[in-house]
Amino acid sequence: MDHAIGLLERLGSSARLVAGGHSLLPMMKLRLANFEYLIDINPLHEELGYIKINTDDVRVGALTRHRELLESDELAAAFPIFREAERVIADPVVRNRGTLGGSLCQADPSEDLSAVCTTLDAQCVIRGPRGERVVSMKEFHVGPYETAVGDDEILTEIRLPRRPGHGSAYEKVERRAGDWAVVSAGAAVWLNGDGTIADARVGLAAVGPNTTGIPEISDIMRGQVADEPLFERAGAIAARSCDPVTDQRGSEEYKRHLADELTRRTLRKAVERARS
Repeated sequence: MDHAIGLLERLGSSARLVAGGHSLLPMMKLRLANFEYLIDINPLHEELGYIKINTDDVRVGALTRHRELLESDELAAAFPIFREAERVIADPVVRNRGTLGGSLCQADPSEDLSAVCTTLDAQCVIRGPRGERVVSMKEFHVGPYETAVGDDEILTEIRLPRRPGHGSAYEKVERRAGDWAVVSAGAAVWLNGDGTIADARVGLAAVGPNTTGIPEISDIMRGQVADEPLFERAGAIAARSCDPVTDQRGSEEYKRHLADELTRRTLRKAVERARS
């Protein structure tokens, strides 16, 4: 790790880390990115490829492969949303090599795991020559394709807080299996002992740069009893809070409809899981 950080510190913005490479290399082929040096961090997989289930949180190393996330029964038991998202990410070839850290650092507005981690209120651990710091997902994603990770820093770990009464779910509409989402939505719900909602979070992907967290939905759901009218209100907020564009994947109107419908579905399923 120190060697990799030292290389980044010496080479600066002329270098980029590569692990799976399934996002970086196509961008370089299209001349959307151009670097003099690529630093292969796959040898760090033993150090940064792990899933640790603790009492208060789950810690996932940034070099954990998509396949490892998909196949972890312990992670699926703690957060069902992860397995549901991983099942619809790309194809087995990509899942065998792509990593959680690579997905988050790409910061693509259509990326599934960014929505998942925001929904679960994840914290990102970033390490550099000046030491280690922890930032929220809101702070981590500065904008489309931009993150809080500096030129001489590495994302090392994602921390997912565990609280009682939890349920989560993920839904994605795509044109064909493994494609980028037309729209996707993730929801996480935490229930109080009396059945009311202690907290709820919804994240959308592929419908604008700033929809991986919708505070207004959280605000209207806290303290309420989960029922269909409440899900309808949340869906309506999701539809008007996103900023989709008409393209080859669908019209703006269609994408807003999907944001509404998928928000309802994921909240409904998350509440069912929290109750059980």
